Amino acid sequence: MSAFDPDGDLSGDVAFRLVAASFVRLFWRRALLDQAIDWLLDHGYQVVRLDASAWTREEDLHTAIAQALEFPNYYGRNLDGLNDCLSDVTAFEYGARRDATGLVIVFTGYDRFAAHCPRAAQITLNIIADQARSASLFGHRMCCLVQTDDPDIRFDPVGAIPVLWNDSEWLDSKRHPD
Repeated sequence: MSAFDPDGDLSGDVAFRLVAASFVRLFWRRALLDQAIDWLLDHGYQVVRLDASAWTREEDLHTAIAQALEFPNYYGRNLDGLNDCLSDVTAFEYGARRDATGLVIVFTGYDRFAAHCPRAAQITLNIIADQARSASLFGHRMCCLVQTDDPDIRFDPVGAIPVLWNDSEWLDSKRHPD
């Protein structure tokens, strides 16, 4: 799937409106979430739904997401492993269909998980935002919709990009001649 067409009329494109500001978007009203999901499904998106309302441990997240995205058995069931496996998902190694317009991960009841595991909840959203940005470089549309029953919930920014050294100088030894 290519990137969005800059010459096309994107005013009615729900996916474009969702990802234009962030690859992770919050929903409070389930009806609005359902409308967005229906539009995405009608337009060929693969939608993976995960109910986070009963998750009380980080392990619950890992079990559910591993099953939903068909992670391999060697998945480490930790946040580093989640990042690694989502990288493979963005590369279509598993969990994402090439014939789909894009991949949408939907969490419902995420506020309950965030109350039990605030660090894991925040980092998970950050990982997904980072991987969605990486996927977009290759025309793989990916985003995350997060439903919460708490209309005042707040998360720290996700998808922040550090300033990195170029590929030829990323090793310290390449920047410090003898």
